[in-house]
Amino acid sequence: MQNLSEEEGEAIGVVGQVLPFKANNYVVEQLIDWNNVPKDPIYTLTFPRKEMLTKANYKEIKRLIDSNDEAGLKQKVYDVRMSLNPNPAGQETNVPMVDGIKLHGMQHKYRETVLFFPSQGQTCHAYCTFCFRWPQFSGMNELKFAMKEADLLHRYLLKHRGVTDVLFTGGDPLTAKTSIMARYIEPLLTKEFDHIKNIRIGSKTLSYWPYRFITDKDADDLMVLFEKVKKAGKHLAFQAHFNHPVELSTDAVKKAISRIQNTGAQIRTQSPLLRHINDDHKVWAEMWKEQVAQGLIPYYMFVARDTGSKEFFDVPLEKAWNIFRKAYRSVSGIARTVRGPSMSANPGKVQILGVNEVQGEKVFVLRFIQCRNPDLIDIPFFAKYDKKATWLDELVPAFGEKEFFYEKDNLMDKNGRDSDFIWE
Repeated sequence: MQNLSEEEGEAIGVVGQVLPFKANNYVVEQLIDWNNVPKDPIYTLTFPRKEMLTKANYKEIKRLIDSNDEAGLKQKVYDVRMSLNPNPAGQETNVPMVDGIKLHGMQHKYRETVLFFPSQGQTCHAYCTFCFRWPQFSGMNELKFAMKEADLLHRYLLKHRGVTDVLFTGGDPLTAKTSIMARYIEPLLTKEFDHIKNIRIGSKTLSYWPYRFITDKDADDLMVLFEKVKKAGKHLAFQAHFNHPVELSTDAVKKAISRIQNTGAQIRTQSPLLRHINDDHKVWAEMWKEQVAQGLIPYYMFVARDTGSKEFFDVPLEKAWNIFRKAYRSVSGIARTVRGPSMSANPGKVQILGVNEVQGEKVFVLRFIQCRNPDLIDIPFFAKYDKKATWLDELVPAFGEKEFFYEKDNLMDKNGRDSDFIWE
């Protein structure tokens, strides 16, 4: 780690007590511009910075470290973590059951899609400082999603034939060996699971360790597994996380992308919009253009979830919309597959369509891209304009309404679920 000041080194030790920190040689040597530290976007993406904690919390944790108060430090770290909304968007309400067994390594929020968290893939090659699943890596076992029983996944899917998509996520499922991933995926390629049409893999590996697809011991086996999905008549959607154009620039990532594409898989790209990293429409336009040039499909621009060091990364919703539309109009039609800015909130994925004046009131125009209740998808609704708002729960209904339309008439139960669509 070059050119780190004493203060920056201290910040890694202090903030790293609360938020997980991990980097690898590829990120350090090929992605970070050490002449631009600490402002370099990839440095900020992977290395803790002092501003990621409040001044009071930073000062107290440093004091406890300096005084060797292990018990006090442990308690303070726990208290700070719990204050950072470690389980956003009601994730715990998405955990399904099968045959009376609660499946802690799965989530089933939307009718068509089941998320599966293979226990062997609950780490990453390097950790993102904005990550909304940071409790997975912080020893907070009571909040961890993980499961190693392939049989329970398959039993659940056989009982829920309305499911068409299985999304392997984490952590990063591609930190697991290919042989382990095959145990989960290969049974889904049989006639018994003919209702499963799409296998999705959500991964940051292309950005942080492209050698997983090139030179790792089982890289060739992974490509064969991907080919099996295609040969079975299923679609393999690789959902890649690229937060900045520099992640697309190395020879290794370009070669890895080509190898994945040659298996018949399609790579879709997504990222949150993050202050200090990519809060500039020119950065997004450049990123989308380069993705299209390499045969990738721009998919989502997200609003950073309300957890962890969100205040450090916050972008107000109006600014997020302006960044999106300026970037969107800067690219050709084949890059306009991207949707956003979108908040993955408790009731569903809410897209900001714009800021407008309706009936003499300035409002946010919103819609559900995805929802717990599928009947509510794509219905425009309005929130009172708030220039400081950064998340859905900071908005109130427009026109003097007491609640949003999706909260009315018992469309959602107290957990934000639609009463007719409880997937357990």
